[in-house]
Amino acid sequence: MTRLYRSVLYIPASRERALEKARELPADAIIFDLEDAVLPEDKARAREILVQELRVAEFGPRARIVRINGLGTAWGSEDAAAFAGHAGVDAVLVPKVSGPADLDAVAALLPDVPLWAMLETAVGVLNAAAIAAHPRLAGMVMGTNDLAREIGARDRPDRLAMLPGLGLCLLAAKARRLVILDGVYNAFKDQAGLSAECEQGRDLGFDGKTLIHPAQLAVANAVFAPSDAEVVLARREIDAFAAARSGGQGVAVLDGRIVETMHADAARDVLARAQTIAAIAV
Repeated sequence: MTRLYRSVLYIPASRERALEKARELPADAIIFDLEDAVLPEDKARAREILVQELRVAEFGPRARIVRINGLGTAWGSEDAAAFAGHAGVDAVLVPKVSGPADLDAVAALLPDVPLWAMLETAVGVLNAAAIAAHPRLAGMVMGTNDLAREIGARDRPDRLAMLPGLGLCLLAAKARRLVILDGVYNAFKDQAGLSAECEQGRDLGFDGKTLIHPAQLAVANAVFAPSDAEVVLARREIDAFAAARSGGQGVAVLDGRIVETMHADAARDVLARAQTIAAIAV
């Protein structure tokens, strides 16, 4: 079964109650955060808590991603060492990746764990293609708050200033068939605003949305799932293309639009995604 990343929730590793609740939340993945969400004086304790939690807790089909501190900090190397060979970790997220060398350094400490990269600096975005080509990389996460601050972007609903950077990172990830997640939406009580930004991210090509509060999960799960109408259309496209092929034609016409091999393949992807979502909802 293909793993989903519609909703990816950040949880501070220092908050034991939040870690306990995360076991039952309808998130596709969890980023257990040792970096921004944890105060300096709590970082060592948070690491100890998380090492034990991921050793004993059951998180079902949710991907378990640990965001460590950067190796240039006082905690990064110990974070990496703590999760090397840890059976409860699906990936380690490296913050503020500027280039492949940042991933090389972490990979040397984590030889058996897939790596993900945070793209949250201007230089990281400009190096997105080289970062995506790293042999150990499995996913990319947009750090839109840090990126916006660095480039001096205004907070706009359409994220106009962010679009070139988002596009560069998307192209880099898709060229390497990597998972790529959109950044967070800060106003966690604004469901309409969240929905609009999720729709924008989905339409751009992101695989899902990183989230800061459980109240955002339902919106992200709904927006990044195929709609009923999309599922119906996918089935019709597959049927129309099959009928055309059986009649010796390489192209079908459905509702005034052509359906070629690539459209039929995309339709199969829609159905597979819908089936995966239905299976985890049981």
